[in-house]
Amino acid sequence: MTLTLLVDPTVCPDREPGLQPWTPGHSEAHHVTIGYGRKVILTSSATVHSIEILNGGKLVIADSYRPILLRTKHILIGNRGQLHIGSPDCPYKGNLTISLFGRSDDTDTEHSYFGRKYIGVGTGGTLEIHGEKKLSWTFLNKTLHPGESEDNSYLFERGWGNRGIIVHVIDPKTGEVLHNDRFDTYRSKEESRRLAQYVDVVDNGMILAMMVNDEGSNNLEDSGILKPILYYTLRPQASISIVHLSNSTVLELAEPAEGWGPGDRLVLASTDYSMHQAEEFTILPCPACGPTQVKVQGKPVFLHMGEEVDGVDMRAEVGLLSRNILVRGEMEPGCYGNEACKFFAFDTFGGHVKRGFKSVHVSGVELQHMGQQSMGHYPVHFHMNGDVDQKGGYDPPTSVSDLSIHHTFSRCVTVHGSNGLLVKDVVGYDALGHCFFTEDGPEERNTFDHCLGLMIRAGTLLPSDRDSKMCRDITQGAFPGYVANPRQDCSATSTFWIANPNNNLINCAAAGSEETGFWFLFHHVPTGASEGMYSPGRSEHTPMGQFTNNRAHSNYRAGMILDNGVKTTQANDKDKRPFLSLVGARYGPHQDADPFKPRVPALIHHFVAYKNQDHGAWLRGGDVCGGTFPDDDGSRQEVKNSLFVGESENRGMPIPDNRIWGPGGPDLNGRTLPRGVDFPIRGMQIYDGPINVQNCTFRKYIALDGRHTSAFGFRLNNSWQSCPNNNVTDITFDDVPITSRVFFGEPGPWFNKMQMDGDKTTIFHDVDGSVSEYPGAFLVKEDNWLLRHPDCIDVPDWRAAICSGHYAQIYIQTRNPASLNMQMVKDEYPDRPLTLEGALGKKKHYQQFQPVVTLGKGYTVHWDQAAPAEITVWLINFNRLVVDSETHTHTHTHTEKQRERLHRLHRLVVEAERHTQTHTHTCTLHHTHYSLPSPSIVSASDPKNCPHHGTTSYESTITPVTQSPIS
Repeated sequence: MTLTLLVDPTVCPDREPGLQPWTPGHSEAHHVTIGYGRKVILTSSATVHSIEILNGGKLVIADSYRPILLRTKHILIGNRGQLHIGSPDCPYKGNLTISLFGRSDDTDTEHSYFGRKYIGVGTGGTLEIHGEKKLSWTFLNKTLHPGESEDNSYLFERGWGNRGIIVHVIDPKTGEVLHNDRFDTYRSKEESRRLAQYVDVVDNGMILAMMVNDEGSNNLEDSGILKPILYYTLRPQASISIVHLSNSTVLELAEPAEGWGPGDRLVLASTDYSMHQAEEFTILPCPACGPTQVKVQGKPVFLHMGEEVDGVDMRAEVGLLSRNILVRGEMEPGCYGNEACKFFAFDTFGGHVKRGFKSVHVSGVELQHMGQQSMGHYPVHFHMNGDVDQKGGYDPPTSVSDLSIHHTFSRCVTVHGSNGLLVKDVVGYDALGHCFFTEDGPEERNTFDHCLGLMIRAGTLLPSDRDSKMCRDITQGAFPGYVANPRQDCSATSTFWIANPNNNLINCAAAGSEETGFWFLFHHVPTGASEGMYSPGRSEHTPMGQFTNNRAHSNYRAGMILDNGVKTTQANDKDKRPFLSLVGARYGPHQDADPFKPRVPALIHHFVAYKNQDHGAWLRGGDVCGGTFPDDDGSRQEVKNSLFVGESENRGMPIPDNRIWGPGGPDLNGRTLPRGVDFPIRGMQIYDGPINVQNCTFRKYIALDGRHTSAFGFRLNNSWQSCPNNNVTDITFDDVPITSRVFFGEPGPWFNKMQMDGDKTTIFHDVDGSVSEYPGAFLVKEDNWLLRHPDCIDVPDWRAAICSGHYAQIYIQTRNPASLNMQMVKDEYPDRPLTLEGALGKKKHYQQFQPVVTLGKGYTVHWDQAAPAEITVWLINFNRLVVDSETHTHTHTHTEKQRERLHRLHRLVVEAERHTQTHTHTCTLHHTHYSLPSPSIVSASDPKNCPHHGTTSYESTITPVTQSPIS
């Protein structure tokens, strides 16, 4: 006889043997401690002051058919304490609400680490919460038009009796009703046939408005006419459907709405420039709906796209806000008694969940009114947990998934000093401050997979969270007397704030923030509690994690930024800005984050950005490219295999008091605009460099009277450089007239006076002629006579000239003083000088000028006062060739010595002796293709170096070499 014992591995937590029923009742003064091996199960609603679980204590919430409400000020899970609500294999199916109550000014003792109004998991604690599995978010699969707009509705004013179908034929241009009729299809089959004949003779292009009055389908169905009218396309662009008039809307979704049901709340993202066009809906019962349909209460106020538009997927995201487990903060009716009340009229002291744990897995939970406008108190907070994946001994790895975090007062998910966390299928909506937030800089290997963030507003915690008013008004941390510059120091609220590039973002959507969707920035050294965790500069060289299939839209500043850092020192008299203010930084990823090892590219795959008011993406640093490894050991950025659309068929809609509405697109119809009716729309904004743009398509860039629009343009009001190695190739134009391919700018609105250095020196290389139709040509600003020559071809519509030649960029640094203006003149055009003010502020201790010059030509530099005491010159961004000194044959196989020579800084320093009276204010440059054996210092007062009084010649120190395609 054989006895087989079957053990169910999916025993639900509330079925565990030995659990003792717990019914604490309702008393806000009742302090509860569960410890010393006690294991209890809560089976009904309760109110207590607090719950502490420690020393082997265990609390399980019963999966009851009756809703359970647990009210408490806090739940503390201490060492060897456990809280279980469902499990991964046995998700909680009932309805549970944990309501955290209390005020910031309560008189009871505040926990030194967790604070107030929290679920806290201490060291050695276990938190397992698992609600029902539901689809977290998906896409709208059919465009949803506004339901009550006067421009999109028609009123049937005449009475037509009790039954039948009422038809009006309307001229779409004038709105005039050309004909109307009623068909009593309920009583008469002949009327059904007459309706079919009537529809068949309506002229193409007319609007056919049909309304069912009470009943209309009886004899339509009997005659077999209803089905063709409902589903048959009568014209190539006209189909008819009959719907009931009701205050509801059916949403067509991209995938089955798993787990969604009547009473659930949804949020529908904006698909226009303003994030405030997001709308909330409640699901209604709909027996007739298919798996990918849901009926919701009410009509949409705004247009929400549900389709691909001009090759760009612009479908609105649809996020689920409701879950069967709700953790919420109980809120006061208005703001009270703290600094946040200067900026918010509502109470911002919500609940929070903070973890420092043995094991945490949370899924299927809704968090509402969570977070506080104080440091360390966020809806979901992993605080200094180190490695929380297999590397740290966690199996399965720590995760939060299927969360709905909405109407929160401080972020959505914060990862602080923690690595390897999985954040998946999380919706963050209507939050203050950065939503998905990595804090100190050393956070690595964390994965954000299929997360959605939208309606992300400014908060007060960090300078980067703050809007302009907060930035100016909050002076804590700044040096006394410092007046903040909001656009430089603050104003960076982002949906995804990534402080270390070695994190993964996959299938995520940033669908509306006050500033930016995805922002990668750098901590030169780790900050806060993570201080000392890596060596200075490591994060700037750390290779980028996986960034794949993400999208960003409806953001005020940009869809994505890869640039900048934060100030890692406290305010002082030399740098008065507050700690963690935005500063400049440069990203250059290298193998193992070691700048002496080979570069590695930062790869951005399948990124979609649309309807962002300033930039789709701002990327700056090392080798950033769109899908291939650049075979180059220098620093450049590449955009490949990409589509740029200027003005798509997603026109948006006019709303009251919206001044950013005007004509646009090929048809000049009204549409929403990013800034104003005269704001210049540019597809690829060339700035700095070197940049390679390859195999890209530009669609629908059409200039209008009073508004410049171009596929290629340049940064507005640019004081910085323009690189002659900015290369474009394999460019395709679709619905872009040749006059709108390029625009170099002209004085006027948005461009201002065009007197900044970068405005004057713009240039790019049309490698294959796909832009200018002249292969190998350079496009230069029409009035830049440092680059022009007699064979250049003027293109007035572009404010440019098409030129041939070989060009290089010069960096000229000056010291003592650094406040001079420089005038540069090409020998061939002595009456056509170019005046530059310098790329840096006049208060810097040195100044930098960055003109582009023609190789093999002579130039003279003049100063508006006596020449600087020291001038340093670099020649960069030009083509070079290594010539074998013995065979004089071209080679691309470099020895280490040749590589060292190729990469050596090509620099010439000129030092001028200062005299009581000096008239030295010019230098003559005779540049050829060159290599410079070593940095040279030449005294400007040495007669053999200054053959003419007041000039300096650099020619004697330069050794010519042959041109090369290697850069």
